[in-house]
Amino acid sequence: MPEPRPPASAPRPCWGRLESPVRALTSPYLLMVLAMLCWAGNWLLARALRADITPIGLNFWRWSTALVLLAPFALPRLRAARPVLRRHWRLLVLLGLLGVALFQQIVYLALQYTTAINAAIFNSTSPMVIIGISWLLFRDRISARQALGIGLSLVGVLAIVTRGQAAVLLQLHFNPGDLWALASVPIWALYTVLLKRRPAELDGLVFLATIAAVGVVAMSPIYAWDVLRGGHMAFTPATLGVILYTAVFASVLAFVFWNHAVPAVGPNKAGLFLHLHPAFTTVLAMLFLGETLHAYHAVGIVLIVLGIYLTTAATAPAPRPGAAA
Repeated sequence: MPEPRPPASAPRPCWGRLESPVRALTSPYLLMVLAMLCWAGNWLLARALRADITPIGLNFWRWSTALVLLAPFALPRLRAARPVLRRHWRLLVLLGLLGVALFQQIVYLALQYTTAINAAIFNSTSPMVIIGISWLLFRDRISARQALGIGLSLVGVLAIVTRGQAAVLLQLHFNPGDLWALASVPIWALYTVLLKRRPAELDGLVFLATIAAVGVVAMSPIYAWDVLRGGHMAFTPATLGVILYTAVFASVLAFVFWNHAVPAVGPNKAGLFLHLHPAFTTVLAMLFLGETLHAYHAVGIVLIVLGIYLTTAATAPAPRPGAAA
């Protein structure tokens, strides 16, 4: 005889109380914040060790190591995912080329020559480029409130990178690295927008392993050419540590966070979180490079947070006709 069902008014199991904290920890907004923190550390380390490893070598070994780390988790799920991979292989190849092979390769190349201020300014234009590409491809629009939030956040970024002095913008000197940094912006913007088309039924780790494999295959002949032309890598604890960090945090964790969050909130909202990148870079520089916190840092970070709040905070739905006010 089957057990009777509990009455409708029966209390929920005690583990139900854990749902809110768990949901908060998996919030797409929190995941994007963590991704920005991981990527800020990636830029800081790449800039610091630019003399010890070539940009091509760093990107190749970063993603090769990440692929090795992902393989034990992704391979057992690969058989079930094959039909989805076959249906969407063109999109997956494109995402692997954009997000793995091209974007970070160009960023590492830019950091060989350009200053952190210039790179941060160029990176701060990504949200606007994301909005433009999103409109061109999918006709996505933003509200006036979101536009205000993006504007405030951009002002906050400029406050940080110019140290609160507008004259700094007039004193910037541009070099080939600046052009590489500028070229990376539409690549990442297109990657972010195309994540909207990521197959929902495809496991996240299989998806990341797939685009990582595409990127590593695409980079292999370029890396071989780099080695043949004398590209060097100093095998020191510092360089090995940087490769491990970029593989675990900047590749596996950050991309899992970003790839999961963007389809959940949309590329326009997600793009605004890129403004946290220079803010986190500034904080990390103070913690690890001994730089000092100034008033413009605080003002810039407050404006960035306020802009993100205005853009992402839920707005009240319009009342239905006949509904009570």
